[in-house]
Amino acid sequence: MPRSTTDGTAAGDAGTAGGGPRPTGSRSRRNFAGSRPVMDDVARLAGVSKQTVSRVLNDNPAVRPETREAVRAAMRTLGYRPSRSARSLASGRTRMLGVISFDAARYGPASTLTAINTAAQDAGYLVSSIALDTADRDTVVQAVDRLSAEGADGIIAIAPQRPVATALASARPDTPLVMLDNGLGDGTPVVSSDFRAGARLATEHLLGLGHPTVWHIAGPTGWTSADRRAASWRDTLTGAGAPVHEPLVGDWSADSGYALGRRLADSPDVTAVFVSNDQMALGLLRALHEAGRRVPDDVSVVGYDDIPEAAHLLPPLTTIRTDFSEIGTRSLRLLLTQLDDPADTEEPPAETEQVVPVELIVRRSTGPAPR
Repeated sequence: MPRSTTDGTAAGDAGTAGGGPRPTGSRSRRNFAGSRPVMDDVARLAGVSKQTVSRVLNDNPAVRPETREAVRAAMRTLGYRPSRSARSLASGRTRMLGVISFDAARYGPASTLTAINTAAQDAGYLVSSIALDTADRDTVVQAVDRLSAEGADGIIAIAPQRPVATALASARPDTPLVMLDNGLGDGTPVVSSDFRAGARLATEHLLGLGHPTVWHIAGPTGWTSADRRAASWRDTLTGAGAPVHEPLVGDWSADSGYALGRRLADSPDVTAVFVSNDQMALGLLRALHEAGRRVPDDVSVVGYDDIPEAAHLLPPLTTIRTDFSEIGTRSLRLLLTQLDDPADTEEPPAETEQVVPVELIVRRSTGPAPR
């Protein structure tokens, strides 16, 4: 997009009705050229850079309160009224951000995408989203190329599978990038949930109820969240001196949880199960019910994610709550930080790797080990 030396506002008459320039005292509504005030005028009057004015317009938290008030006072004095198109012309940006997501119908990715959209709208940006079904290199490269061709100022990649990160590494966009769940190992900002802490909390909770060990229904291999949860579950059992049985691997769906649950339900040795997401836990609950295994009297179950329905299952599901809204908001904030001019930043740069804490939500699907 071509740059402009002004904010793109339409120029008014060069002078007053009498043909001469307006006096300096009338500058509250006109700049020196007699046209309507632009961002440069606001910056000059407030004694700040144009980038700082832009940050104030976008409610960027990096601006000091006194600086923010000085800019707003200058806007009031000049009668400055910004517009989306004006800001785009002035900055050379489209004010559009791209998002690449996978398995977008699932609760986690969908909730994260909603949060990104909300945060972007609050910051004055539009979002163009591409949902992909496969993680092969060509598909990822095409998505990056398409967003770049649309003029995206930056890209957020919800990359739950390791091949996605590998593909993005080879298709590294020229635009700023933030990754979710997986990093590129080159300093690219990454935001993720604390998968390891979540699995540890779930496993320790069940061991603390007296269960001799904890079985695990894992998510599909190659998904960062599933692999890290499974590794943490195993480490927690090993550290406690508890037996470790091989995990049963599902595909995130309730159907897979049900199929694997039927195998676990037949074993009287199974008294506690940690499931890598709530949908698979839902299938497990049905399998246990059909087998006559009571929850939690005979078997305790812990899920993961805390989907809205978890509190309404029978029994209500103990689970690990993931703050998907915070993940989406942080990723958007990190991306906007990259778009700012580092020389004009008034706060230290944000950490490039941010891990969002999780929380154990105890409900009635867990209880003491049966005697």
